[in-house]
Amino acid sequence: MRSRLDGAVPLLAPALLIVAVAAIGSQLSLTRQLEFNDALVNTAIVVALYVFVGNSGVISFGHVSFVAVGAYLSGILTLGAEQKDFVIPTMYPFLRHAHVATIPSLALAALAGAVFALAVGLPLMRLSGLPAGIATFAVLGITYNVISYWQKIGPGVTALALVPESGIWTLMVGVLIAIGVAFAYGRSRFGRRLRATREDPQAAQSAGINVHRERLYAFVVSGALAGFAGGLLVHELGSITTDQVYLPLTFLTLAMLVVGGVSSLWGAVFGALLISGLNSFLNDAEQGVHIGFHLNLPDGTRLVTIGAVMALVLILRPSGITGGREITLPRRRLPRPAEASAPPLDR
Repeated sequence: MRSRLDGAVPLLAPALLIVAVAAIGSQLSLTRQLEFNDALVNTAIVVALYVFVGNSGVISFGHVSFVAVGAYLSGILTLGAEQKDFVIPTMYPFLRHAHVATIPSLALAALAGAVFALAVGLPLMRLSGLPAGIATFAVLGITYNVISYWQKIGPGVTALALVPESGIWTLMVGVLIAIGVAFAYGRSRFGRRLRATREDPQAAQSAGINVHRERLYAFVVSGALAGFAGGLLVHELGSITTDQVYLPLTFLTLAMLVVGGVSSLWGAVFGALLISGLNSFLNDAEQGVHIGFHLNLPDGTRLVTIGAVMALVLILRPSGITGGREITLPRRRLPRPAEASAPPLDR
């Protein structure tokens, strides 16, 4: 019984935290609830990033590309024909006439993210270190420009608006699904093999593990989760622009993963919620907020502060606030054998 509970805690702890965040957010005003919604969606994106970066040790700057593809596809598919004629009249007919409900659109967004990740990952997953980071950053730049200027597949640089919105409980369920998939992958033989390549690629290869294949599997799973998170994002906001799925979101989600702890699911969830809270507070402070006194910070303070926090964590605790460890139950200290067998002292 104890061993089963120990195995479930790394899943239950982040899941219960997400449920608590949703429960608290649902009781707040609409403005504050939107901030909690942002935190939940950010968590889904960071969990997707963790599946690849945390298990492989290979940095990726391109995962927001999969978020963007999922967001635009899910948003477009849930618009009605009249809305599409108003928002995106130049779109390909098969997209303009297609219409599905929100839940199926999220599944299709995940599928699109997986297919895109597979196409990108086949050549790129042979890279490691700096070349891999630069290559994935190039994917991000290409995706941004394609979505911005190819108006046959979207509205271009104008906003994709009128998208049906989802409430906090729907977003909560979506994040729980992402956490469950990430946990299942980490416990699978694929996750264990990939972590072996992270620790010692040469030893893993000598043991018969195909490094390229294992990275590709994780990249596809991660891309699917990122596309799914993109669908949650567009339905949380009700509209989206290309700038919302580009560099600021890339920087923010990487900071969340680094601050929480790259190599653990608990670190990904904890870091996402922590930095989301800090980001929301600093954003309010840039507009002026009263906290016993009036605080009005200059524009740009938010990103500077988050960058400074990330740098500080990397310097003082490179493994993140959680140390890259999952939450476990405390273990009772057993007496040492010598202590247990020692005869009582004569008095």
